[in-house]
Amino acid sequence: MSATTRPATASARHAVIQVDDVVVRYGEVLALDGVSLSVGPGKVTGLIGMNGSGKSTLFKTIMGIVRPDRGSVRIDGADPVPARRRGLLGYVPQSEDVDWAFPVSVRDVVMMGRYGRQGLTRRARPADHAAVAEALDRVELSPYADRQIGQLSGGQRKRAFVARGIAQDARILLLDEPFAGVDKRSEATIVRLLKELADDGRTVLVSTHDLHALPHLADEAVLLLHRILFHGDVSEALRPDNLARAFGLDDADVLGHANSGRANSGRANSGRANSGRAGSGRASSGGGAA
Repeated sequence: MSATTRPATASARHAVIQVDDVVVRYGEVLALDGVSLSVGPGKVTGLIGMNGSGKSTLFKTIMGIVRPDRGSVRIDGADPVPARRRGLLGYVPQSEDVDWAFPVSVRDVVMMGRYGRQGLTRRARPADHAAVAEALDRVELSPYADRQIGQLSGGQRKRAFVARGIAQDARILLLDEPFAGVDKRSEATIVRLLKELADDGRTVLVSTHDLHALPHLADEAVLLLHRILFHGDVSEALRPDNLARAFGLDDADVLGHANSGRANSGRANSGRANSGRAGSGRASSGGGAA
């Protein structure tokens, strides 16, 4: 069976994220090549692809940070930039995009999700404090609220950014590799939260390499290699022939690739526990994007 893309039928008319024939180039590098994608509300969509397949570029294009060379993006019918400014979009960045040494507390990071509601003064009101407290409680980080963000473990850091999206009350949540380097408890907590948010009617788009977790996480899957190779049921996306196209592997190598990815993830978790204490990493402009 060849990989296929879900046809743009009536579901596109109800899409919260609508991407039409988008092309993005970085100089001579073609990052996205005619990408079309419709994602509706009330579901978790997994975005699967190898490194360099265009996943992060697609996220940045959806948020209006990268402008396509061709094609269009609509967020709930609006241009991405004003949609982001209105707080419709929440973003959980990759760890390397964050400056973990920046002197902000976990509570401060989560409060960034409320900036769009505070006006130019960014003076927190009782409603803002209440929203932050509730979000911290949902991600089980209330005891760490006053800790500097870089002092958290890898999984706790990701949960803090999920809490920012919750406090923001974003209707669309984009998560870029949220399970990379996280412990099992944090992974389970994040999966539970994302499914709860989807049940509340939010749109959740998650990029991940963790193929084992995908059936427990996502309602549907998208395979990306500069263009959409497949969009549909998770079980179909995980067929060896479809994964082979997405990862550039032979069918027989797909299972070994998935097992290797799980083993590497486990080793990353162990390494993250040690490096997290050292507060190493790159810094966070993610708060502004959300």
